Amino acid sequence: MTTTAQRQVEPRYDAVAIDRKWQERWEQDRIYRVDDDDPRPKWFEMTMYPYPSGDLHIGHWYAMAPSDAHARFRRMQGYNVLHPIGFDAFGLPAENAAISRGVHPYEWTMSNVENMRRQLRSLGAIYDWDREVVCCLPQYYRWNQWFFIKLYEQGLAYRAKAPVVWCPSCQTVLANEQVLNGVCERCDTPITRRDFEQWFFRITDYADELLDFDTLDDWPDKILTMQRNWIGRSDGVEIGFDISDYGLEEREIRTFTTRIDTIFGVTFIVLAPEHPLVAKLTSEGKRAEVEAYVEQARAASEIDRLSAEREKTGVFIGASARNRLNNEQVPIYVADYVLTTYGTGAVMGVPAHDTRDFEFARKYRLPIRTVIAPIEWDGREPEEAHIGPGFMTNSGAYDGMTDEEGAIAIANDVERRGWGHRTVTYRLRDWLISRQRYWGTPIPMVYCDHCGVQPVPESELPVLLPEDAEFRPTGESPLAINEAFVNTVCPKCGGPGRRETDTMDTFMDSSWYMLRYCTPQFDGGPFEAETAADWMPVQQYTGGAEHAVMHLLYSRFFIKSLRDMGMLDIDEPFLRLFNQGVILGSDHEKMSKSRGNVVNPDDVVGQVGADAVRCFLMFIGPWDQGGPWSDEGINGVVRWLNRVWNLVEYDAGGLDTQPTDPAAVRDTQRILHQTIRKCYEDLDKFKFNTSIAALMELVNHLSRVWNDRSVDANTWRDCIEKFLLMLAPIAPHVAEELWERNGHAYSVHQQAFPSWDDDLAAEEEITLVVQVNGRVRDRITVSAGIGEDEARQLALDSQRVQAHVNGKSVRNVVYVPGRLVNVVVG
Repeated sequence: MTTTAQRQVEPRYDAVAIDRKWQERWEQDRIYRVDDDDPRPKWFEMTMYPYPSGDLHIGHWYAMAPSDAHARFRRMQGYNVLHPIGFDAFGLPAENAAISRGVHPYEWTMSNVENMRRQLRSLGAIYDWDREVVCCLPQYYRWNQWFFIKLYEQGLAYRAKAPVVWCPSCQTVLANEQVLNGVCERCDTPITRRDFEQWFFRITDYADELLDFDTLDDWPDKILTMQRNWIGRSDGVEIGFDISDYGLEEREIRTFTTRIDTIFGVTFIVLAPEHPLVAKLTSEGKRAEVEAYVEQARAASEIDRLSAEREKTGVFIGASARNRLNNEQVPIYVADYVLTTYGTGAVMGVPAHDTRDFEFARKYRLPIRTVIAPIEWDGREPEEAHIGPGFMTNSGAYDGMTDEEGAIAIANDVERRGWGHRTVTYRLRDWLISRQRYWGTPIPMVYCDHCGVQPVPESELPVLLPEDAEFRPTGESPLAINEAFVNTVCPKCGGPGRRETDTMDTFMDSSWYMLRYCTPQFDGGPFEAETAADWMPVQQYTGGAEHAVMHLLYSRFFIKSLRDMGMLDIDEPFLRLFNQGVILGSDHEKMSKSRGNVVNPDDVVGQVGADAVRCFLMFIGPWDQGGPWSDEGINGVVRWLNRVWNLVEYDAGGLDTQPTDPAAVRDTQRILHQTIRKCYEDLDKFKFNTSIAALMELVNHLSRVWNDRSVDANTWRDCIEKFLLMLAPIAPHVAEELWERNGHAYSVHQQAFPSWDDDLAAEEEITLVVQVNGRVRDRITVSAGIGEDEARQLALDSQRVQAHVNGKSVRNVVYVPGRLVNVVVG
C-alpha cells in the first residue's frame, strides 16, 4: 500500500480466511461453470483480457471487479452468464525481457500467467477457468494462422511494400512504442524509415460498413466518433495538375480535394516526402536540400507530422505544375504535413480557404487569393483563412455562384474534360499485420522460386515458433536467421521453400478471442459454429477507451469478414460497450513507480480482504470517470463492512418480545423496496457507487430500528435476507459467509436478485415546490396521493404564497404532479 499516516482499520472478521474458504468452495463445487445447454437465456459479458506483464495492478482490479459485479447481477436476473477470462500473451515486452533478462519469452510469459491466475482468483470473480484462452499457446495461435489463410484465399490478405521504423545502430525494426522523441529507446540513435515487403489485411474493403453504427446504440458516442474520424471518409474530386513539360512517364500530379470549388485559389502544390514524384521533379540545384528534408521528415511519426501545434515546414523542389482550370503555373513544394497514406499523397494549396495552407503560404510568402467570398468581404487579402460558405469570385465563368453551386459545376466540367473525377477517399489504411518480431504468431506462408507465395496446408498447422530463436538485433526478424525454421518445402511442388519470417500483429489475437471463449477446447476449428451462434454477439463488453481505433475496429472488421465467408450470421462482435475510467494514485496522479504512488492489490487484499477492495473501487465515483486511491476511503469501507457484519449477526428472535411500531414497519418496508429498486436500476447501468450508497442508507436505517426495537422479527429477517442478496454481486465473499451464518441454503450466488413492490416503495408523503410566477416561495408536505384540485388549493392557502399574491389577480395555477405548483399572477 501507499505510505501514508493513515492507520489501517482491521475487519472484525477474518477476511483473508473467508476469502480463501469460499474461493476454494466455489472452485471445488464448480459453481461458476458455464453449461452451454442451460435453458436460461444466454448473456455473454466480457472485459478486455489482460497482458501478462507480471503482476495484476490496481488498474486491473478497477477494470475487473466492477465488470464481475455486473456479470453476477445478470446471473441473479436469471441469465446463463458467460463471463470468461484469458491472457493477451504475445507481444513486445516478452521479447524485450528475453533480451534484457536472458529468459525465454515463453518462460517469462507463462510464469506471469500463473501469477496473474492466482491474483485473479483472489478477486473472487465468476470466471469459468475451463474457458480460459492463452494466446501464445499453439492450440490458440494455430487458428490465427487458419484465419490468415482464409483471408488470403478471399483476397483480403496481401503483400506489399510499406515503410517501417528502423534503428541504424541496433540494425533492427522498431515498434512505435520503442521510439521516444525520434530516437531508439535502447541506444538513443535517431531512427529512420525503410521500405519492407509486408503483409496487410484489406480492412478498407469494409470502410463504409464500419461507418454503419446503426446497431451500436449502446456504445459510447466518443468511441463511435473516434472510429468515424479514424476511418475518415471524404467525398471529393481527384484532379490532375499538368507536368507534361518535364518529359516524365507521369504526365500529371494527381491530387484529391473535398473543396473543388476553391480550385481557382490554388497557389502551390505540396507533395508528401515519400511521394515518388519528389525525386523525379526536383531540380539539380534543389536536390541536396530536398533530399535532406525528405530524410528528416521520414524519421518523424505520422502523429507528429499531423500535429496542429507543430510548425509547418517545407522545401520548394524547383518545379511547377499547371492548373488546367486557369492555365496558371504553381510551384511544387515537399512538406511533411502531407502523408502518402491519405488521398494521393499530393494536395493543392489553397491558402485563402484552408488554415494549414494559410500558415504555409504566410511562412513562405506565397500568394493568397480569395475565391470564395463571404458577403462582407472588402476585396483585401484576408487575415485568416475563410473556410465557411460564400460566393465564387476570381473563378472565371463560375463567378457569382454559391460555393455549393460552383463545386457541382466545376466537378461536372472537370469530369467532362477528362481532367479528373468524383471519388471517395478514406483516412483508414489497410491493416499492416506483419511484425519483424519473434514473440507472435508465425505467418503461415511459404515462398517458392517456382510457385511463388503459397499458404501452408491446413493439415500442417500450426506452424510452431522455434524455441531456439536468436533475439540479438541483426536487422532481420529473429526467425529469419533460424535456418531450421526458414528452410522448408513448397506445399505445391515439393521443391525447396522458405517460410515467411514475420509474425502477426498481436491485435490479431484479440480480434476473434470472443469466439474462442465459446468453445475453447474445440479442435475441429477455431470455434464450434452452433455453440458460437448461441452465444454471439457479446452482449456486454467493458474495457478502456484507448482501444477505440485498433482492437475494437479490427474486431468489427474480423466479424464482418467471417460473416461474408459464411462462418457467422452476425454483423457486430459487441452489442454494448462500456469504458471504465482510470484509477489514480492517492496524489491524484497516474500511478507510477517513479512517483511512489503505486498500489499493490495483493498487499491490500492480504490486510482487509477482497471485498473491501471491491467495494472501495466501486464506491469512489462513477465507473466511467475513475478516481484516486485513498487509504482513508479503504478504511471507510472496512468500517462499513464491519457494521454490516454486526447488523447481520444480531439475533432477531428477541424483537418479537417488544411492542412493534406499525409506522416503523411501514417505513422499513418502504426504504427496503426503494433500495431494491435503486440497486437494480443502478447495477443495470454500471452505477455501482450510487448502488452502494443506497445500501449504506439502508444499513443506517436498519441500525436505527434495531436500536429502537421497533420492527418485528419477520420484517427484520426479510430486510437482512434481501440486503445480502443485493450485497452479493458487490462483496461476494462476505455475502456468502453471512448468508450461511443466517441459516440459508448454499449458495447466495445461486439466488435471484430480490424484486420490489412499487406500492410498498411509494412515499406516503411528498414535498411540493410552490412558485409564484416561476420563483420559489414555499415548500409544502402533502399526501403522496394528493389530487390536482387539493394541491392547487393548498398552494393558494400558503401564507408565504399569499404574501406575494395579495392585491393581484390569480390568472392560472399550474400543477406538475408530484413536483410543483406554479401560481401565475398579474
